[in-house]
Amino acid sequence: RAGGWGGAEAGEPRPGPGVRGAMTQQGAALQSYNNELVKCIEELCTKRDELSQQIQQEEEEKNKLQNDIRLLTEKLARVNESLARKMATRNEFEKTIAETEAAYTKILESSQTLLNVLKKEAGNLSRATDLKSSITKES
Repeated sequence: RAGGWGGAEAGEPRPGPGVRGAMTQQGAALQSYNNELVKCIEELCTKRDELSQQIQQEEEEKNKLQNDIRLLTEKLARVNESLARKMATRNEFEKTIAETEAAYTKILESSQTLLNVLKKEAGNLSRATDLKSSITKES
């Protein structure tokens, strides 16, 4: 075996104390790098899992909000329809009230005119009766 790796067999040179020490240091360094690498991977996995949890929570919140928006949009449509019907009905009330008030005003005017005509006729009849009375008395 070249370089003296592993156990020395008969006739093979053994690595010297310097090579063995260097190998031990390299092995320790490799173990340290491995430990750091595992630690970094674990930290990344933890951060990924935390982020995945946040993503799931935000997706649930998003879905809830979208559902709320849908419900509110439907409710808004119903309220708008109701408002439109009620406003149309109110407009009919206003039209009916205006027409009724106009007709009532005409009735009042006609009543006033009738009252004036009646008073005038009553006056005329009263004068005619007084005139007949005075003619009858003179005769």
